[in-house]
Amino acid sequence: MNIAPFHPVPSSPVSLIPALFRLALLLPVILFAGCREMQSPGPAAAAPPSVADGPSHLPGVGFNPGGPDLASFTDADGAFPRASRRTWWQPTHSVDGFSRLDQILPAHRVPRGDMTSVWQRAATVPAITYATPQSGGRRFTIEEYLQRNPATGLLIAQDDTIHFERYQYARNDGHRLTSFSMAKTVTAMLVGLAVADGAIASIDDPAERYVPALAGSEYGRTPIRHLLTMSSGVRFTEEYNGRDDVSRLTYAVLHPQSRGGSAAVRQFNDRIAAPGERWSYASAETQVLGLVLRAAIGRPIAEYLSERIWQPIGAEADASWVVDTSGQEVTYAHFNAVLRDYARFGMLLAHGGRAGGRQVIPEAWLREATKPHFTSAQTGRWFGYGFQTWIFPDNDGSFALLGVRGQAVFIDPSRRLVMVHTAVRPGARDPRAAEATALWRGVKAAFPKLSH
Repeated sequence: MNIAPFHPVPSSPVSLIPALFRLALLLPVILFAGCREMQSPGPAAAAPPSVADGPSHLPGVGFNPGGPDLASFTDADGAFPRASRRTWWQPTHSVDGFSRLDQILPAHRVPRGDMTSVWQRAATVPAITYATPQSGGRRFTIEEYLQRNPATGLLIAQDDTIHFERYQYARNDGHRLTSFSMAKTVTAMLVGLAVADGAIASIDDPAERYVPALAGSEYGRTPIRHLLTMSSGVRFTEEYNGRDDVSRLTYAVLHPQSRGGSAAVRQFNDRIAAPGERWSYASAETQVLGLVLRAAIGRPIAEYLSERIWQPIGAEADASWVVDTSGQEVTYAHFNAVLRDYARFGMLLAHGGRAGGRQVIPEAWLREATKPHFTSAQTGRWFGYGFQTWIFPDNDGSFALLGVRGQAVFIDPSRRLVMVHTAVRPGARDPRAAEATALWRGVKAAFPKLSH
């Protein structure tokens, strides 16, 4: 394998409403009751290779076989239970399930290229401390963060240098950790590339122009622009309680007897507002974007991602993307990658879409995607919202990829700074997830802004 140097080019989370934890635990039972093991839908969806048998033992990387609240994630023998289609969402099985999802559900491979970008390693870890609103002024260290929070992986990088990389619960740098809704931002970047390629003529086109199977439906009539900003105006509930619309959507894309494809989203067809009029978080809108993208490019999204992003950033490992029963990538969630490759993707965005001396994502698209099309006042969340991307209310150019149960990539382009965080938080709306944002503020304070 040829090794190319990494050349940087100058250039909470979502809701703090307490979760309905007990009902959330029922979600996998509702979604996957009676499921049989699904066969791979064809050669393009062959299962990705197994994760590494153990850590790479790179200098500066820490591996913890345990973690906080360990008994909640292990069985009577102290082992991490092996997850299945029925159990992977459950907190007791999430350590295994969230790091092996592409072996539990069918997935398309996202091949890495022949050239791998090389990270430098900082000789020392900077002094990072942070405080929470509940800490009464007390400041915690980053090591204390790991002792307090069920993070499976935590990585901090500035420019071409990794300053901190740790794993817990016996996870290591060979595990492909799942993204949940961080995948939404990946989808938005691919839509921008399809626009640049001319495969999508305009984001003001309705979705049905590219997906005839959506013709006549409310999502079909919605312009791509308003799907990107979660403002279609189509009714959709996302509360993670096992009875909401996102549960119906997940059943429609992952259950072996479902049809997948456009049928998964056509069931949501009640318009309650004009497109662009109001913001409402809806994973179905990202799945519609995925249908549009797949139809526009005329090939699997995983293949397009590999060619246009994964290989240009010099990813060190194959990634994967879970697919529905029709072979369509589940673009609202379930992209899987190793921690350092999430950091490479984050650094691509921190550098204005450039990597390895080339413009990978159009700068104008990235700028539009990471500005607040809806402010925090309009979203009713702490964050504003861009194109499938969360915008910090500081309006300092920083933004985040966020997924339930503690998945995040925080990005500050002014510092060319990235923090990747994967976790096994027990609930989809765990209020303790806000501590990751507090840590991020401490990280930013420890690193200076960089000149371009």
